Amino acid sequence: MPFRTIIEPFRIHSTQAIQHTTPEQREAALVRAGYNLFGLHADEVLIDLLTDSGTGAMSSRQWAAMMDADESYAGSRSFYRFQDVIGGITGLKEVIPTHQGRAAERILFSVLVKPGHVVPNNTHFDTTRANIEYCGAEARDLVIPEGRVPAAKHPFKGNMDVAALEATIKEVGRERIPLVMVTVTNNSGGGQPVSIANLKAVRAVCDRYEIPLYLDACRFAENAYFIKLREPVYADKTPREIARELFALADGCTMSAKKDGLANIGGFLAMNDPDVARQCRNLLILTEGFPTYGGLAGYDLEAVATGLEEALDEDYLKYRLRSTAYLAEKAEQAGVPVVQPPGGHAVYLDASALLPRVSPAQYPAQALAVELYRVGGVRGVEIGSVMFGKPRPDGGETPAALELVRLAVPRRTYTQSHIDYVAEVIAEVARRKDSVQGYRIVEQAPWLRHFTARFEPI
Repeated sequence: MPFRTIIEPFRIHSTQAIQHTTPEQREAALVRAGYNLFGLHADEVLIDLLTDSGTGAMSSRQWAAMMDADESYAGSRSFYRFQDVIGGITGLKEVIPTHQGRAAERILFSVLVKPGHVVPNNTHFDTTRANIEYCGAEARDLVIPEGRVPAAKHPFKGNMDVAALEATIKEVGRERIPLVMVTVTNNSGGGQPVSIANLKAVRAVCDRYEIPLYLDACRFAENAYFIKLREPVYADKTPREIARELFALADGCTMSAKKDGLANIGGFLAMNDPDVARQCRNLLILTEGFPTYGGLAGYDLEAVATGLEEALDEDYLKYRLRSTAYLAEKAEQAGVPVVQPPGGHAVYLDASALLPRVSPAQYPAQALAVELYRVGGVRGVEIGSVMFGKPRPDGGETPAALELVRLAVPRRTYTQSHIDYVAEVIAEVARRKDSVQGYRIVEQAPWLRHFTARFEPI
């Protein structure tokens, strides 16, 4: 008989201690960090949901592969295994290792993107947007309307608005669009998946205008499993088969292997165009390393190769998506609105709905994130106007469309009791919501300010 409880599909082989802190210690840490949770020491955090990037637990198979790695500078055996695994999953011919995803983005955009260009995406994430804007181009978000409404229930809220894509091409001109990107799953929009049907429609537009299509493939395995669950024609396909079809619709991809590569570091850039690959490798040598290691040790290449295969395991994916949905259900039971339906890697709390008294100019998502740490030592991340607000010529700021706090669940790291504790902290913050105050920025960097900005309470 089927059982309702979905257990972790692994046994714990090694543990790492975590440390409780007092409210006084947490308050002192917040003051020292300028109320920026990136500035906390990891030892000051009890449950760390800041990111799922590179924070997961590696398997015994990954550790074993690392011990057998080849650390040769050029032509490493570990690189060829890395290349073969990626080629087998994606079908893409040119595989270029990088130390992480943003390095792949920087190299690709340095080759293809010029000042005045426009790069459409369903929704760019922070480093993707910053790397495009650093090239003097515009990063334009074209997610479907349902993707902008946290409470809306749609099976594929990460889908690109195909009509808006076509309108953008006609508005700015084909010559100003060097590539179209689709992020799977759509991180900034709540970890929402993209359907094969939508990607086929995007592909058709790109073919009509002869524009390359690239995937931001950080969470391709989670997206593939959502397709299996929600796109009926794929119900009998394996996640690996679905992933292959996903990549077959693209001309290339960037990937941070710190997500669905289940590794602590690493990434890659892959494509079919040998000329673009040659230019990318020339830049890779300049800043990352020789093309058969790309800024990674041989043991990192082995960890990523093994992790990419494990990420497509159906038992793992079933557990992964269900455990995230479990936390979303607990948050809703506590009266905290979340982005619906729950994403694959994270729960996104709707800060503007929970804290209507805190205006966008006072960064409600930052206020909620700080309060989660203050109350229970849980660290999430603001995905709102701190991350995506736009400065105006008059000195003001245009707020982000959504004010979210992302609680990103590291892979294979926390148990159900940890998640139950997080749910209790969320419930306690909800009880205190009327006393939560906003913040102002007192120091910020010109790029990716959310990493280093300092705040003070209003």
